[in-house]
Amino acid sequence: MFNRPIRSIQDFLLSTYFADGLRITFGVLCPSLILAQFGMLQYGMTLSLGALCASIVDTPGPIVHRRNAMLVTTVAITVISIVVGLTNSNVYFIGTLLFICSFVFSMFFLYGLRAAAIGTAALLVMVLSIDDIRPWKEVLVFALLIFTGSVWYTLLSYFVYRIRPYRLVQQTLSDSIHEISEFLRAKAKFYHQNTDYDENYADLLQLQVLVHEKQDAVREVLFKTREIVRESTPEGRFLLLVFVDMVDLFEQVMSTYYNYEQLHDQFDDSGILAHYEAVIRKIAAELDEIAFALKTGGTPRPPISLIEDVSKLRKEIIHLESENTDGRYNTLGIIALKNIEVNIENILSRVKTIKGYFNKKEKKNLKAREIDVERFVTRQPIDLKLLSENLTFTSSTFRHSLRVAIVMLIGFIVARSLNFSHSYWILLTILVISKPGFSLTKKRNYERLIGTVAGAFIGMGILVYIHDKNTLFIILLFCMIGCYSFQRKNYVVSVLFMTPYILVLFDFLGMGGLSVARERIYDTLIGSGIALLASYSLFPNWEHQKLKEAMVDTLKANMNYFEQVTFLYADQVHNLTNYKVARKEVYVTTANLASLFQRMFSEPKSKQLLMKELHQFTALNHLLSSYVATLSLYNKEHAFLITNFDDLKPVVNNTTYLMNLSIEVLSNHTSTISNVPLIRQNIDKELSQQNNEVIIHEQFDLIQKVAYDIFKLCEKIKI
Repeated sequence: MFNRPIRSIQDFLLSTYFADGLRITFGVLCPSLILAQFGMLQYGMTLSLGALCASIVDTPGPIVHRRNAMLVTTVAITVISIVVGLTNSNVYFIGTLLFICSFVFSMFFLYGLRAAAIGTAALLVMVLSIDDIRPWKEVLVFALLIFTGSVWYTLLSYFVYRIRPYRLVQQTLSDSIHEISEFLRAKAKFYHQNTDYDENYADLLQLQVLVHEKQDAVREVLFKTREIVRESTPEGRFLLLVFVDMVDLFEQVMSTYYNYEQLHDQFDDSGILAHYEAVIRKIAAELDEIAFALKTGGTPRPPISLIEDVSKLRKEIIHLESENTDGRYNTLGIIALKNIEVNIENILSRVKTIKGYFNKKEKKNLKAREIDVERFVTRQPIDLKLLSENLTFTSSTFRHSLRVAIVMLIGFIVARSLNFSHSYWILLTILVISKPGFSLTKKRNYERLIGTVAGAFIGMGILVYIHDKNTLFIILLFCMIGCYSFQRKNYVVSVLFMTPYILVLFDFLGMGGLSVARERIYDTLIGSGIALLASYSLFPNWEHQKLKEAMVDTLKANMNYFEQVTFLYADQVHNLTNYKVARKEVYVTTANLASLFQRMFSEPKSKQLLMKELHQFTALNHLLSSYVATLSLYNKEHAFLITNFDDLKPVVNNTTYLMNLSIEVLSNHTSTISNVPLIRQNIDKELSQQNNEVIIHEQFDLIQKVAYDIFKLCEKIKI
């Protein structure tokens, strides 16, 4: 077994986060270092600012989108630097311009996070230029340098991509596999004696959100990269196959949901559940091996030890069943253990298949799969109609944009009234902290404060005790890499590196060190206070306002998923793409609902509405999707069939009816029906047991019961 802390460090050094940190550090630092050799450090700093702005939009994604975003950013920051430079001598005009630009660029959130990043880059240049009054000729030189720096970084990023075009996909896919392994470890805890079910279930939901985010990131770079979509190279086919199989594997992991409390009551004395836990943890370790191999370009070893453990587990169940002559163990409990073991075998089989893809000979012979990639990716066209439709107080983006504009203006007035030499830090703090929702603003606020204060003390310690310029430069380089590497992974750590980096940089520039640290803390406190108060009192966006929509979307996705799985049994020929799209939508909506639920905990108690009911609703929908996933695997993995689907139609129709009714109740509260019956099935069990039909019928029954529980819960919920 490898040392996990060491492996974690290796994973990070091979990740997109560290690669981004190195690229941004190189892109930002190079212009200043080169021009400093010719006594033109001031010009170099401006070039670096242009490069920094371009790097803000250079987040993981298809290279075409990244390139286009950086080019748009280049134009935007150049124009803004000219306009601000020519007008910042008039305090009233520049205040009005700041208000308008803050509103307009914040509305970019409508078009996705990358578009929002373009707005952030433009506002960054504006804030840093707002106090820099200079002659018009110097303004044009400044704008030209900003333009050149941005173009330099764009070319650098494009060049780095072209050297290793598949690297980003490998890293992103690796991260998504690692999250699945963490999800499996959380599943394994359910088999641990005296485990806290509620706490573990909460962790599981949070991990499901992370798995969805990572899988969505993979789809973004995988399905929108032309070379891979065309499957023109063995590497492209390989990456596509690994991802498709990993999504199927995650569905298998999702399907293993049982009454763990009952399992522990029956089997704790036998010790078999501890063996289940150990095997599942080993599978998670095998997934980590696959993830690591993707990053390093290595070949993972065959899971020989795991195969032996699963074989022992199978024998242990047989032994347990043979000794159960006194009826000590419930028959349903033993069946549950068998089902879990079979599912483990299926997961192991898929792990072996995926590991087989890494074989160099196999890679060359991998066959292409027909995938309608357009149906798995979300595109956001730049449509001005969307902008005009959202110019209303009913739009959360409009309220957020108006709030940012007002707060930036307040910050500008406060900054002008204070006699600080770097009062623009107040505006920068407001810009970075202000998020569409209260919970996100509050979270970013705490992270900014903790990182700034701790980082300032570290920076002061560095400047007090270290005076050698070479050592300080190495520390500066280290802090820059740390700051840019963690800005997407952990914002607290990013700010913790950022503050010493700024203090050491100012010391290099001869602009003071310790006094700057104190001022930075003051400015951060002022900016944080203004932003947080505004998010609470100025057109706030509370999470409960999105609750109804998120719950209805989750129900619709689960209903569609159920219908598509039903088609597996009803139709001889079935469109698997429709099924996979439905499955993806379940993951998306479930993750969105779970994420919303988590964010509500950060809001004031008075805004935490229906928390108990929402927890039950989230749990029941997770249970529903798990049962539906199990039903799909009976057909796909075991080829279970139904001889006469008409026998199941009453249950299927009633399940769909219950879910439709739940949607209606949540949406309109118009339903007056409260005694919807459950449909009971009458089947010949002796006949059906020969072809596994009893298992299928029981699974449909379980799904119907959960749909009924969801309906009864929805009747109690008043949104």
